[in-house]
Amino acid sequence: MSVHQSSNIKRITTHILQEMKSRGEKISMLTAYDYSMAGIVDEAGVDIILVGDSASNVMAGHETTLPITLDQMIYHASAVVRAVKRAFVVVDIPFGSYQGNSSEALRSTIRIMKESGAHAVKVEGGSEIKESVIRILSAGVPVMGHLGLTPQSIYKFGTYTVRAKEEEEANKLLEDAKLLESCGCFAIVLEKIPAKLAKKVAETVTIPVIGIGAGGDVDGQVLVVHDMLGITQEFKPRFLRQYADLRTTMLGAVEHYIKDVKSRDFPNESESY
Repeated sequence: MSVHQSSNIKRITTHILQEMKSRGEKISMLTAYDYSMAGIVDEAGVDIILVGDSASNVMAGHETTLPITLDQMIYHASAVVRAVKRAFVVVDIPFGSYQGNSSEALRSTIRIMKESGAHAVKVEGGSEIKESVIRILSAGVPVMGHLGLTPQSIYKFGTYTVRAKEEEEANKLLEDAKLLESCGCFAIVLEKIPAKLAKKVAETVTIPVIGIGAGGDVDGQVLVVHDMLGITQEFKPRFLRQYADLRTTMLGAVEHYIKDVKSRDFPNESESY
């Protein structure tokens, strides 16, 4: 039974997410970028929907997340929010809209919240974006952190390989997680780091820790919905479990449609006026 078959739909909040961590209930999180997909993901009962800057990759075909603009993120977020009845909607602040300038970070956040109706924003980084995080939180907007592999910094790292394998980087990540918690972030995403380190972070901070390629000992998991559903199939990292093969299904359906049009089987008499 889907969540929306119940007349009593309880919206997910930061308080509920904190309660879920406290009682050991795992948090489910998926991306969505449009009205139709968001409606399906929400009805299925996911706890958090991330309007990720990964839209730059899966929706626009860019190689990295860097090209997507604030206007484009607001467009995607607005479509998602219109579909959602239960899930907590978090929006990535795109590259160049918050780093190094806390005033710009606040302006970007206010635009996202006012123009899309989202519930929170997500930022990548630790101590280097502390002032931006504090400034956003001062406006009463919930902030989700993101540590480990931070795709907006891909040219700095030069690779998408696992982060924080060395002691120095691992220690900084742990300190950054504690810093984000002390600033007031309601949750943190850990991407592509050793499972033992992710477990240590989840046990150290009191806020929910969501993993992607960070093992099973964190408080929840997130995947890109297009990857999880097998719509995009060229991206197959170790951490991805593909739950469907929609690309093959959709390809077959379109080929069938083309065949029926060419053979004049579609439309038939019952499909005509």
